[in-house]
Amino acid sequence: MNLQDYIRTINDFPKPGVVFKDITPLLNSPEATTACLNQLLAMLGDQKIDKVVGIESRGFFFATLMAQKLNAGFVPIRKPGKLPHTTIKRSYALEYGDDHIEMHIDALEKGDRVLLHDDVLATGGTAKAACELIEHLGGHIVQCNFLMELEFLNGRNKIANYDVQSVLKF
Repeated sequence: MNLQDYIRTINDFPKPGVVFKDITPLLNSPEATTACLNQLLAMLGDQKIDKVVGIESRGFFFATLMAQKLNAGFVPIRKPGKLPHTTIKRSYALEYGDDHIEMHIDALEKGDRVLLHDDVLATGGTAKAACELIEHLGGHIVQCNFLMELEFLNGRNKIANYDVQSVLKF
């Protein structure tokens, strides 16, 4: 199955000049979703995972499925003000300014083996900030995996000291 056939390209979304990769056709197909999940898990091999950390919001789709298959806990990383308990946060650079992500302060235990997942690796800023949050709480990042990687943005360089895997590369 060619999963690229299930990724829709939307020009000028969410703003002019951006080429958005829409995964909703993939999510709408049980066969494509299963194939994608299996490829994400295969990239991990037989490594033990205690927690799967998913980045808001599209990273939640496959992170929760992987957590279930791996018999691991799921931890959300969210935008500021969305988590109800005490959080820690990290900022990261955007094209124009900064943004932040947060995680519950008690989401990980020291030494937890963590799989970090998001739908797209673009510039790497969000992934790097997520890695910093995980390590601040004592987690050990086993792998950072992504459904898609936009190679021309070189986001992999920001998280180069981790095992970085992606199912699709554009």
